[in-house]
Amino acid sequence: MATKSLSIGDKAPKFDLPQDGGGNLNLASFKGMKLILYFYPKDDTTGCTLEAIDFTALKGDFANAGAVVVGVSPDSCASHTKFKNKHKLDVALLADEAKEMLQAYGVWAEKSMYGRTYMGVVRTTFLIGADGKIARIWNKVKVAGHAAEVLEAARAL
Repeated sequence: MATKSLSIGDKAPKFDLPQDGGGNLNLASFKGMKLILYFYPKDDTTGCTLEAIDFTALKGDFANAGAVVVGVSPDSCASHTKFKNKHKLDVALLADEAKEMLQAYGVWAEKSMYGRTYMGVVRTTFLIGADGKIARIWNKVKVAGHAAEVLEAARAL
């Protein structure tokens, strides 16, 4: 059950989701800015924690490049808040429990582990330009060095 596939140059799908700590964020909140949306499977798992720590460590550098980093997973806001507090994370995390944004961005897909298939988030990052269009896509992300690579792309945009 693959969801739609997005390409470079496509207009970023709109979203409006609750974030950790309260309130909502939507695509219009970032009008005129570069936005890094990173989709990850689950709070407080090894790869997801390392990725969030790496993006947090580079938050100032992203800001200097005119970019904002936002993480998205199907976990709840309560789970996100606990995750952020435990690891001293400083990036906004959106809760897509209904999986609507995950499907709109094409990252909710069939996965397999140990011979078992299931639906889950394929670790993916999107760089959205100030014009609201997708400038770069990283599919099936490997965490090591990923945040730094995204930062270089944001600086070059």
